[in-house]
Amino acid sequence: VQLQASGGGLVQAGGSLRLSCTASGDTAATGWFRQAPGQEREFVGAINWSGESTYYTDAVEGRFTISRDNVKNMAYLQLNSLQPDDTAVYYCAAGHTFYRGARGPDLFDYWGQGTLVTVSS
Repeated sequence: VQLQASGGGLVQAGGSLRLSCTASGDTAATGWFRQAPGQEREFVGAINWSGESTYYTDAVEGRFTISRDNVKNMAYLQLNSLQPDDTAVYYCAAGHTFYRGARGPDLFDYWGQGTLVTVSS
């Protein structure tokens, strides 16, 4: 499965962006991670195939929303109320198994290239 993330850009604090992840095939789980300069890759959130189950890291809960469109083989990450601390390269990932609550990158089998989100203050 090949993944491609897009939609990053420069936005002012308080603004919004929607990131997209295009997949070449179906997978049970889609996750989003981010990596800020000089920091480790951090889990953002994940969604199962049906879209009925999502979970997020505490730092983005209530501000970010993951959704998916299985007809188009796409997943989305809606970023609202963005803050400078949200500046990072955002990656989408996919896995053959959905482990609700799992945050480890090693539980995802496929990765796309990142898309840069920059939030100015």
